[in-house]
Amino acid sequence: MSKYIWDHPETRFVEFESAKYLADTLEAEGFKVERNVAGISTAFVGTFGEGAPYIGFLGEFDALSGLSQKADVTECESLEGDDVGHGCGHNLLGTGALSSAFAVKAYMEEKSLPGTIQFFGCPGEEGGSGKTFMTRDGIFDHLDIALTWHPSTVNAVMSLSSLANYQVYFRFKGVTSHAAISPHLGRSALDAVELMNVGVNYLREHVIPEARMHYAVTNTGGFSPNVVQADAEVLYLIRAPKVSEVDEIYKRVCKIAEGAALMTETNLTIVFDKACSNYIPNRALEEILFDKLVEVGPGESSEADKTFAKGIWNSLSEVEQDSSVDLMKGFGYSGDGTEFEGKYLCETISPYVATDGILPGSTDVADVSWVVPTAQCTVSTSAIGTQLHTWQMVAQGINSFAHSGMLRAGEAMALTAIQILEDPELLGPIKAEHALKLAKTPYVCPIPEGVKPSGLRS
Repeated sequence: MSKYIWDHPETRFVEFESAKYLADTLEAEGFKVERNVAGISTAFVGTFGEGAPYIGFLGEFDALSGLSQKADVTECESLEGDDVGHGCGHNLLGTGALSSAFAVKAYMEEKSLPGTIQFFGCPGEEGGSGKTFMTRDGIFDHLDIALTWHPSTVNAVMSLSSLANYQVYFRFKGVTSHAAISPHLGRSALDAVELMNVGVNYLREHVIPEARMHYAVTNTGGFSPNVVQADAEVLYLIRAPKVSEVDEIYKRVCKIAEGAALMTETNLTIVFDKACSNYIPNRALEEILFDKLVEVGPGESSEADKTFAKGIWNSLSEVEQDSSVDLMKGFGYSGDGTEFEGKYLCETISPYVATDGILPGSTDVADVSWVVPTAQCTVSTSAIGTQLHTWQMVAQGINSFAHSGMLRAGEAMALTAIQILEDPELLGPIKAEHALKLAKTPYVCPIPEGVKPSGLRS
């Protein structure tokens, strides 16, 4: 299944092949499948059992543009066809979560256990916040717990928070004119985009250090320099540790855009695309997941795996190699990296250490964590030093070490679910912890009503 999804990489909200394949497989395994969930054609839910406890497994399967890459090679080498690839390992993520659902179903049938397990097919994580849209529609509200994982270079529990974000289009409309004969009659939308970007770059000095502002110019107004560009657009992704902080920065960015429109006498349209919250860990659930990860073990790698991993390591820049431990810490690793000296694959499990640290990235799992107690683990599926969203990540996506890690993640999540099913009283402290956090800050979905999921624009 992982290889099929890797072979059919699809970007956000157009994962038609992958979603159908996963949903059809759920049905074949005896799950009742609901498709087109939350009005999203590639979102679906597979359900088995009835009654409490309600346990959900979150699966992703979208890929990234610009990352076409051959498998099992140690140099950048694109495939022919669409320039899309699984640079974040979601072919592994969704399949691993599905393996958990299948394993728990089999166990429930064997032991005649009551309860309900569900696999949530969650599209559009990469730049789409599919789970946030699903959360807005109440898709996860009934769950007692949710479990998921992410491929990486280390084995650990992902106990960190994450950055909330807004993604917003700023569209400028001007007036065309001959750039030489009558430039004074034109009003350049491209000038407005450039002025806005300059303004935001000056703003960077005056926001909190944890904030991030990224942009992509998605419309430059055409390819004719002798025409004053009447249409131009820039897409901004604004991040900060809390939604309230993102919102504050967003309002300042809007003022800069309005200023750019005034300076160029162009009209501005602001289109909210998507958003996600910051992730809130649940320590009581994480402790159970960690115990099961230890029970499963770190796995062993073959000599062929080690040789391939060494080749990947050698393809990395010196800066990437030097930042390999920092990358692991972003996934919950708590050591100093000394155990990896002279090694190219992680074959240990990092001790569980609850932390107030923040992963300097974003995930729509965060919004699920606000409405239901959620825990995530990470399992080593790639060579030490492998950065996400790179050709190296794609190249390792279907090798034996990646698939071994995927199944270990599935086993750890399945064992966690089984323990909850066999001892539902464990939900007491898990839910109490979750309720305490929400009592201080109730959840508000960061995506306004009326905003709909959007596919990747080329």
